[in-house]
Amino acid sequence: MSKIIRIGTRDSELALWQATTVQQKLEALGYDTILVPTKSLGDQVLDKPLYELGVTGIFTKTLDVALLKGDIDIAVHSMKDVPTQLPKGIVQVAVLERAMTYDILVHKGSAFLENDQPATIATGSLRRKAQWLNKYPNHKVVDLRGNVNTRLLKLIENDWEGAIFAQAGLERIKLLPKDAIQLDWMIPAPAQGAMLVVAKEEDDFTKEALGKLNHPETEMGTTIEREFLRTLEGGCTAPIGALAQIKDQTVHFEGVVFSLDGKQKIDIKKEVKLSEAKDLGKISAEEVLQKGGDKLMQEIRNENSALH
Repeated sequence: MSKIIRIGTRDSELALWQATTVQQKLEALGYDTILVPTKSLGDQVLDKPLYELGVTGIFTKTLDVALLKGDIDIAVHSMKDVPTQLPKGIVQVAVLERAMTYDILVHKGSAFLENDQPATIATGSLRRKAQWLNKYPNHKVVDLRGNVNTRLLKLIENDWEGAIFAQAGLERIKLLPKDAIQLDWMIPAPAQGAMLVVAKEEDDFTKEALGKLNHPETEMGTTIEREFLRTLEGGCTAPIGALAQIKDQTVHFEGVVFSLDGKQKIDIKKEVKLSEAKDLGKISAEEVLQKGGDKLMQEIRNENSALH
């Protein structure tokens, strides 16, 4: 293999774990690679909630620029961070087999959940916040930003009862506490637990190399979820969850949108044959919009624009 594939990644421990995983898989196939770590805007500005920054692709933009400038050949992302519309000239080349999709609660003692006591829970995600408040309306949710390690440290340093994380992220860097509670009632972010690799559209060598790492089932499930998100026009500014699971040639889909305070909820569940799953995300989102989702999304947009 003549060309060295330069792998762009954020420089957090989790991002480097993901990029190294892709690197090892490529090298096992005989390709030469090198890692190129970089800091994203989302990693640099930690004193504001994500939705207040008003930038879509805040974790991916720096790598997009590096890719288009020719400084790197591929970029590895947590797929849930990637805008549903990729920049012109950049294409999806591989979705790796998905890890656990669940969110988890890391806590300092979970008695408050059984007693329904007031508690403070931390998360930087509007989706997690809305779902938590929907279930525990007497709790307070505070903003929590930073990479996984930083967020775990902030939980220790503050007097919060707990913080919400993606199970996959903590498992990957071996930081999952034994007593963490799996939130099996919480609908994950579209594509949560999946890793995405993108490349330049005209780079046939790299596209062919990465195509060998693609996991078709994960690609299909995440495509349905991201289609649901795109049709609702969510981005990272609305509390939207989606999960498509494929079992025995059937796609089981669950999608939801909440109001920012968690009080309103519009959800949808569908089961369709794998052969008939084309446009499932789009069709499901259109049904949600007809059930009042369009009004809810407009309210969220108005609330968000009031913040900027």
